[in-house]
Amino acid sequence: MSEIDSAVQEPTRCGWVSSHPLYQQYHDTQWGRPVLNDQELFAKLCLDGQQAGLSWFTILQKQKNYEKAFFNFDPHKIIRLTEKDVEALLQNPGIVRNRLKVNSIIRNAKAYLAIKEKQTFCDFIWQFTNHKSIVNQWQRLDQLPVTTLESDAMSKALKKAGFNFVGSTICYAFMQAVGMVNDHTVDCHCYDEVVKLARR
Repeated sequence: MSEIDSAVQEPTRCGWVSSHPLYQQYHDTQWGRPVLNDQELFAKLCLDGQQAGLSWFTILQKQKNYEKAFFNFDPHKIIRLTEKDVEALLQNPGIVRNRLKVNSIIRNAKAYLAIKEKQTFCDFIWQFTNHKSIVNQWQRLDQLPVTTLESDAMSKALKKAGFNFVGSTICYAFMQAVGMVNDHTVDCHCYDEVVKLARR
């Protein structure tokens, strides 16, 4: 291999990552890194719920539009949205124009604020992994689970608290995204870095 070929060689990434720069940036800088900020966790949970039936990349491409439409996921502002506001949002081509999904963000904001009256959302969310990151050692993409006992428990608790679009599959994708589990495959160039960042 020449020096030029070596210089442009892409690092090894998890098998689900496409060649799109936005996807690669998300994988390389965000996915699997522990998130402890309440509002950021809330935003990520809402965005994961929006991908139900769609690909995560579809939502990732629309993330900035969601942030603009929903006040950077400020729950205090979201809960003040009216039916008229919902109708306007359903005309917004920058987000998924699904009434149930739009309303779920409002519903989830109310549920989030109710939890915040008793404890931090971080503590509520991270309790399902005992406030630690689960560090996996997957060799191949097909070894990754779609749900776990932890995501089942999280889904059940979130639904009981009033959230929706929080099935176990969505919850596990969320857990992967916010670093509750490290599901980078061991050959991925991010694996060792994310291991070091894991909550212990």
